[in-house]
Amino acid sequence: MTRFRRFSVSVVLPLIIAAACALLFKTVYASPEGINYLLMWICIGIPFGIHRMFLWLVPTKFDLAGTIGVVAVNIIVGGIIGGFALVFQVLKGSVQTIMGR
Repeated sequence: MTRFRRFSVSVVLPLIIAAACALLFKTVYASPEGINYLLMWICIGIPFGIHRMFLWLVPTKFDLAGTIGVVAVNIIVGGIIGGFALVFQVLKGSVQTIMGR
């Protein structure tokens, strides 16, 4: 794989997805008082971490309230994990592009 392709897949594409999520969820995390950075981190990290969370906490054998609670916890924790996964993926892609591996 060429360096340009590796850079575009590993760095540029995740940043474009994160920017699209930031624009899409701006009304959620922005308020007249300022920006809630934790909520911004969760909203941007959702596409990168939510698939990991539904493997760990599967909402089965619960009533409706328990299922909704488990799904909410999956989304919140998945967003936080996804934020870290995004940062790690961008750093790893940058280093691999620079090192030529």
